[in-house]
Formats: sequence, structure tokens, C-alpha cells
Amino acid sequence: MKKKRVANFVKTIVCLFMSLIVLAPFYMVVINSFKTKNEAARMSLGLPTEWMFNNYIEVIDKGNLVQGFFNSLCYAGISTVLGVVLCSMAAFVLSRKETKLNNFLYYFFLCGLFFPVNYVTLVRVFQWMNLTNTRLGIVLVFTSSMMPFCVFTIYSFVQSVPVQMDEAAVIDGAGPISLFFKVIMPLMKPTLVTCFILEFMGVWSDFLTPLYLSSKSKLFPMTMAVYQFFGKNKNYWNYIFADIVLTCIPVIIVYLLGQKYIIGGITSGAVKE
Repeated sequence: MKKKRVANFVKTIVCLFMSLIVLAPFYMVVINSFKTKNEAARMSLGLPTEWMFNNYIEVIDKGNLVQGFFNSLCYAGISTVLGVVLCSMAAFVLSRKETKLNNFLYYFFLCGLFFPVNYVTLVRVFQWMNLTNTRLGIVLVFTSSMMPFCVFTIYSFVQSVPVQMDEAAVIDGAGPISLFFKVIMPLMKPTLVTCFILEFMGVWSDFLTPLYLSSKSKLFPMTMAVYQFFGKNKNYWNYIFADIVLTCIPVIIVYLLGQKYIIGGITSGAVKE
């Protein structure tokens, strides 16, 4: 019994230590966002001598965060909804019809989990297709980048759904479209919400894709507003930290609203009855 208490105590200490490692950077970002320029440049963990709440007002005004917010919402919202719906349809077909072609396509999708994006080639392709500096091009890249993970996750769930449900729906007169959207898709809710949350957070936080595919400030998302306060001749770390906090708030809200689905969505296809 004593050994068990000691083991639990050690585990608690280790968990607290790991939590501090994770939370310390967030604390530093938040606390430095309320400091003056010189204080924030030191990046200390101490409280500010003077709380500069107007840092956030300056960031919203000078960083064009209102426009950046709507750009980020456009990229993350449209691409995530489009990607999740298309991936769920693809995963359903690939799972139900296990032909050689479909198996090849499934593993072809999975290759996207291991290979990085080649932005040089992507930029040249977009120049050839006249999609550079367009919202459509950015949305298409984000949509395609989330397909490997979403197909993999939803494919595992579809395999846990009995085929008899499909057969019963077909006997009742359901066509392929109504079978998927009225019978199968409602069962996918936990998995679809999980994919939506994870991919929404990934797209919202993405910095490189808009950087390479857009050079116009009107297309910049919130993550690129940092360029307004960081450069060769200016380093406003207090504004940069405030921008990071404002950028993280929508992601935190989305996560809190759908967190109950994440664990169930990820593990829903892990065990078959």
C-alpha cells in the first residue's frame, strides 16, 4: 500500500512538472502582452510594472486584425467544411467497395500523412493556373492538405458500421446519396466533429501556406498580422504577444465547444464489435 502511495505521488509530481512545461510559454505570452515595449523585449515571467491594456487596441487597429479575422474564418471555415464532407464521402466509398483500385487510392491518401508539402512546386503550379494571390487557391490547398488525416480517421469509423444498415436502407428504397447523407452521415457525427475541430485549428494556425501563396495584405489571415510589428528595424514584442493571444482565442473557443466529441471521435472506430 505504501509503495502504491509513493508511486501515485511520483506520478502526480511528474504530471505537474509536465504541465508547467506546457503552460509556462502560454503564461509568458499572455503576461508579456500587457507590458511595455522594453519590458516585453526581456520576455520575463514577472508581472508588468504597468498594465498596458491598450496594446490589444493598437494591435487590432495597426495589424488590420478585423480583416485578418474574416480571412482566417473564410479559409478555416470553408476549407474545413468542404474537406470534411468530401473526405467522409470518399472514406465511405473506399471502405464499402474494397476493390484493388479503391485500396490503392486509400493508401495513396495515406501517403499524404508522411510527405511534406513542396511549396516551391505548389507555387509554380498555382502560377500556371492563375490561382496565386486568390482566396480560392488558399482554400483549395487547405482542403487538400486535410484529406489524408480525415480519410484515415473516417475510414476506420465506417468499417465499424454494420453493412446491414446499408442493405436495409437500400431495401427501403434509399439511393446512394440519401443512403450516405440520411443514414451513414448522422452516425459519423462524433468523428466528423473531431476532424472539423482538429483541422479548423490546424488551418487557423497555419502560417506558411498563406505566406507562400499570397503577397497581398488584404489576403493575410490573423497569423500573418505579426509582420506589422516584427522586422529588421522594429521588434514590438508586446504587440506580437497580443496578436498571438488574439489569434488563439477563436481556436480555444472552437475546441471548448467540441471537446466532448474529440476522444469519442478518435476512438470510435478503434474497436469493432
